Amino acid sequence: MSFEGKTAWITGASSGIGAALAKEWAARGAAIILSGRDEARLAEVAASLPTETLLLPFDVRDEGAMEAATDKATGWIGHVDIFVANAGISQRSPAVDTAMQVYRDIIEVDLTAQIAATQALLPHFTARGSGHLMFISSIAGKVGVPMRTAYCAAKHGLIGYADALRGELSQSGVAVHVVCPGSVATDVSRNALTADGSKRGRSDKVIDNGIPPQEAARRIIDAVEAGEREIIVAEGMEQAMGESRRTPDAMFDQVAAMVAAGYMEKMQAED
Repeated sequence: MSFEGKTAWITGASSGIGAALAKEWAARGAAIILSGRDEARLAEVAASLPTETLLLPFDVRDEGAMEAATDKATGWIGHVDIFVANAGISQRSPAVDTAMQVYRDIIEVDLTAQIAATQALLPHFTARGSGHLMFISSIAGKVGVPMRTAYCAAKHGLIGYADALRGELSQSGVAVHVVCPGSVATDVSRNALTADGSKRGRSDKVIDNGIPPQEAARRIIDAVEAGEREIIVAEGMEQAMGESRRTPDAMFDQVAAMVAAGYMEKMQAED
């Protein structure tokens, strides 16, 4: 698969995995659309890229701004070929101490907003009959990890949405990929919310010693090229945890076969 001439739109692109994916795809010839809340940091990422770049800063929780950005993204070159739902925020607090608003905030950013952005783009992808939708979940989207109950709920939900969507789109030419990173050396822990919703402000040793973002991005894009539907990017115990909960390809194929056999049409005919 060549990414030359393709357009990749990445949310949460001002740092970490999002910025690394932008650099890797640009190095492989793709035009890049960068989204996030901090326009200045997006501009810094754009300045490091060798290909055409469009900045679309917005808060993923603002559906009006997101829909306006969708119009600009699809109209820029005329097509979006890859969409990466990457914006997210983590958590470090025990459930018993965590305010309900923290659950609402994390689920809104990590799940609901990613679904809304995808829904806005779906007509563009299905009309073209091609493209890649990529959802950045986590090993914590496969395994319940203590101190991350809200984060796990959101990331498990994102995988559920993506898996169901993959089945629906299996005859359309649009590919759906779920990415489950383990510890990657980003600011995810430093920016995580604590029990009262404030930022933690410090990192974890396991994160600081994690996979370098550019290495994670290379692995992810290589897996997309290989057609992998569920992509686990982790090492050691985290990799073992993710692999132990990996959805077998045979299950994805079974769902696709149901759709090919008319499952959706039969369900709709019964309504």
